[in-house]
Amino acid sequence: MTFEQQWIEYDYNPFVLFSSSGKILSLNSEAQFLLGAVTTEELFNLATTYANVTFGFKTTFVELEFGRYRFFALTVGYENDDVVGIKLYQAPSFKISAQKPVGELTNIYALVDLCMLTNSINSKIVFEKDFDPTIPEVILDSNNFIKILNKTYSCYEKNENILTKIFYRIGEHIKFEKKKYSLFSIEVSSENIDKERVEELKTLAANTNFYIDVQKKITINMPMITS
Repeated sequence: MTFEQQWIEYDYNPFVLFSSSGKILSLNSEAQFLLGAVTTEELFNLATTYANVTFGFKTTFVELEFGRYRFFALTVGYENDDVVGIKLYQAPSFKISAQKPVGELTNIYALVDLCMLTNSINSKIVFEKDFDPTIPEVILDSNNFIKILNKTYSCYEKNENILTKIFYRIGEHIKFEKKKYSLFSIEVSSENIDKERVEELKTLAANTNFYIDVQKKITINMPMITS
């Protein structure tokens, strides 16, 4: 592998090279992870949709979201009718407080299940979940976490279904006291969101050591500190 090829392979941004029929000819490491959240056909359709009318390269600023991935732009390039390449540019990673979380070793699944059960009482909302089972017990302030998650659920009270995901953030980490910690997220989503409640949530989060990312979904991002 040449030096230039290594740059592509280890680029943080996904890169895929397609044949004219939509078959993948090559892809980098990040694109392999991306294919867990989007189909080959969808990526090829993006390449053909945003390709330049004539041979060459074209960059387009467009907001895209596939699972945990968010992109703000893409570049499509081709020099002939046989091969077309696409590179997607990931939106900047979230920032998280530089203060190391304090608290007790806690089972995150138990806390999330508790909040889901509490919010389902006297409610017709169906609480769905999609949990990565590999997150270990982590150190956190469980009382503040419960407040944050309950307030998050209140932002979606006017829905029939609420989906909660717990997932490991591949390749992302944070340093506390010169030690690296992996990151994971609790993501809550539904069709309609209460903007007034969102502002209340932001205020609550600002007064705690938790970081939330509010888009169409609300994500609580946390370091995986186990000791």
